Amino acid sequence: MRFTKFVVAGLLAVFTLPANAADRAKIAAAVPEIDRIFERFQKESHAPGLVYGIVADGQLVHVKGFGVQDLGAKRPVTADSLFRIASMSKAFTALAILKLRDEGKLSLDALAETYVPELKAWKYPTADSPRIRVRDLLSHAGGFVTDDPWGDRQQVISEAEFTAMLKTGVPYTRAPQTAFEYSNFGYALLGRIVTNVSGLPYDQYIARTIQRPLGMTSTSYDVPASPMERRAIGYRWENDAWAEEPTMRHGVFGAMGGVQTSANDYARWMGFLLSAWPPRDDREAGPVKRATLREMALGSNFARLRQRFGSTPVTQAAAYGMGLIAAEDPDLGNTLSHGGGYPGYGSHMLLLTDQGVGIFVFSNRTYNGGSGAAWDAAVALHRAGAIPKRTLPVSAALTAGYRAAGAMFGAGSVEPARAQLAMNFLMDRSADNWARELKSVKAEVGECRTESPVTPTGALAGTFRWQCDKGALEGQVLLAPTNPATIQAFRYTILR
Repeated sequence: MRFTKFVVAGLLAVFTLPANAADRAKIAAAVPEIDRIFERFQKESHAPGLVYGIVADGQLVHVKGFGVQDLGAKRPVTADSLFRIASMSKAFTALAILKLRDEGKLSLDALAETYVPELKAWKYPTADSPRIRVRDLLSHAGGFVTDDPWGDRQQVISEAEFTAMLKTGVPYTRAPQTAFEYSNFGYALLGRIVTNVSGLPYDQYIARTIQRPLGMTSTSYDVPASPMERRAIGYRWENDAWAEEPTMRHGVFGAMGGVQTSANDYARWMGFLLSAWPPRDDREAGPVKRATLREMALGSNFARLRQRFGSTPVTQAAAYGMGLIAAEDPDLGNTLSHGGGYPGYGSHMLLLTDQGVGIFVFSNRTYNGGSGAAWDAAVALHRAGAIPKRTLPVSAALTAGYRAAGAMFGAGSVEPARAQLAMNFLMDRSADNWARELKSVKAEVGECRTESPVTPTGALAGTFRWQCDKGALEGQVLLAPTNPATIQAFRYTILR
């Protein structure tokens, strides 16, 4: 199988992120291993073609393709090859709903039937079922049955056909708001809400208000209208041979999975999403506020344990947010991800919000998502030390509180810090008891170097490690929500 390597000529500037995130040199050093991960996946999964990219600090720092985008002409995959990304499209739909909310045109807690009148006549599964809210559709808590793969084949249905389906109603698998269950149908409903509320066809609204402002000029829902010479044709692997899947036109279910894009375009989207972290005072530079982007990461109430994709499984706590799956990974920290499976295509995207790094992969083989390869690539970057977590700034309040705690320890008395203690501090332990406690600790560990830096866990809390004459102390300074901030707790553990 042929493969093509791309050198990114001039990094793709998307949105500039704060410093102290990815280490470019270490990413470059890890790239050969990551290339092998994706090349092996492409070959072993029988994908005709594949492209993957790494986005760091708002730029596409590496992109590489393997194989061909079409078996007939054997055009090699490039960073401009157009792939359908299937359910990774849901994030665009979710953001459109949030944007309309920001504009005061809808409410997430309003009943969905407020914006889709056909739902008013629906019969719910139990007498005590709550009626579906817009929020329930975003987080897959509407009570609908999982509809993979049925939903994928509904891509082409027209607005009129969907209206007829809505008037008839659909069966529920459970009462709304009782569990998470993935629903393409629910996202098709969100697409109808976007159309009805915005006054524009769904795909036009997304293009005009999100994709074009981000410079995603090659991204669309109208696949048959895209240039054939750039199009990655979708195939299925069956009976040890490839068979071309039919090219589906845009329809109502495009809201759940209809986007076609390129690696160069998708990097702009990924950079935009990552630009929301961390919160800061910079001016807003995108079509939607950073706080709204971060809202997509708020998981629903149905958290669950899952295993990390790839060859190094660990347990994660995960919950579906709004078009993205939020998961806390013991190595990678806060992650957002989503896969895509579709007739002829598979895809996966992963955002590491603590590090400002994203990884995505597209392939042109049915349901060939590449999630394992994407997560293995992230683990490879982690092991290479290429994606350290951003360090939080130390606030003036924390600096003052930490110094006061150090002075208190050095003096063996609360007196140097008394003016900076919260009202609870000496109620929880008296000044005399603090003096006895500090004397006992210093007798055991000796004098400690309290000038070592504090590591903030927020603006009002931080951890520390003090080297001492006969050991070390690890601890925390926790400030109270007073103005000015005062010390509510000073905790430590002796390390021997």
